[in-house]
Amino acid sequence: MTKHVYEVRPRRDKRGFDLISDALPFGGLWYTQVSDAIGYAEFYSRSHDAVIRVYDERGNVIETHEHTGDFTKGRRIPTESAEGAPKNLMMNTIPPV
Repeated sequence: MTKHVYEVRPRRDKRGFDLISDALPFGGLWYTQVSDAIGYAEFYSRSHDAVIRVYDERGNVIETHEHTGDFTKGRRIPTESAEGAPKNLMMNTIPPV
């Protein structure tokens, strides 16, 4: 499984922070709080391992967050159709917290 790498960098215009990664579908995202950018990166990488690096204005890493992908594979749960015959549905399972 590939590891997602994210960078959280202050914007040059000093109006928040950019979340940058090749893993993002639309390129970089803009946030007003570092914690919001980290939260989105962890959520978006819930099924992948991820490294999130926070940089200061000079380009130095000031924080590093490691996230382990803990989203598990789906499982089949038999259900009954309208006619009463069983059918299988794919359900996502999330491990208990």
